[in-house]
Amino acid sequence: MDRIAIFVDAGYFFAQGSKAIWGETKSRNLLALNESAAVAEFMAVAAAKAPSSSLLRIYWYDGAKRTGPSLEQLRLAQLDNVKLRLGFINSQGQQKGVDSLIVTDLVELARNGAIAEALLLAGDEDVRIGVQIAQSYGVRVHLLGITGPGQSQSPQLLHEADTTMVWDNAAAAKMISLQVAPMPVVVPIANVPSAHPQAAVVAPSGTNAIHRALDATTDSLLTSLTASDVADIKVFWGNNQMGVPHEFDGKLIATGRTSLGRDLSSTERQYVRKRFIAAVKAMP
Repeated sequence: MDRIAIFVDAGYFFAQGSKAIWGETKSRNLLALNESAAVAEFMAVAAAKAPSSSLLRIYWYDGAKRTGPSLEQLRLAQLDNVKLRLGFINSQGQQKGVDSLIVTDLVELARNGAIAEALLLAGDEDVRIGVQIAQSYGVRVHLLGITGPGQSQSPQLLHEADTTMVWDNAAAAKMISLQVAPMPVVVPIANVPSAHPQAAVVAPSGTNAIHRALDATTDSLLTSLTASDVADIKVFWGNNQMGVPHEFDGKLIATGRTSLGRDLSSTERQYVRKRFIAAVKAMP
């Protein structure tokens, strides 16, 4: 039986998806992905485009920060039929290395006869060469886009595809939403060091007022965590990642900066991070 693989450029997906829904590109840290809905929508398009083909897998391409994969990326990596492929995020916050990963995978799968069809969600002309080479091996390439203000896909890429299709804002809204503030849950934070004694949480030097402000900084973030947040953080650590995931680290340091009215010293940053980690590890 013939097989189809799905190739998703996450940078394009989130940028153009937010344009389709809200008329502008939203920052990634403001967006939430409904992973199960996204998988279902992609598989539905693949089934419509290649009804006689079975799914090989979904390749999800994204950039990773220096600190490693995000919690969202780790959740995707654990889904059935999804292969996470990561480039990197440079110092300007730009996704790099993703186009070359898409081209490499598309060409190799075509050359090895692993697929007869490919569904590609992307907009950059740089992946056009991969489409051309895959087609030379007999693979049909179906290009999927997302509507929104302006030209969302390279005209040259559109010309190369065997078929094209565009998702509207309603389709995008099934998969992408704005982050909402979670309902807080009660967590044990009163005696964080004793709750997890193996974590050496040493208070930084300074006044008691500074110490209290740093404790309040940590506790305010801890009390906003949901059970899902706690589970995701523990999965993050279970994947040989260390420290506070960057989704929460930025909030932790920013809240501390607001509380003190200045940047935190390295010792103060270390203190709030250790206190946060100790508390989360002590949670069920």
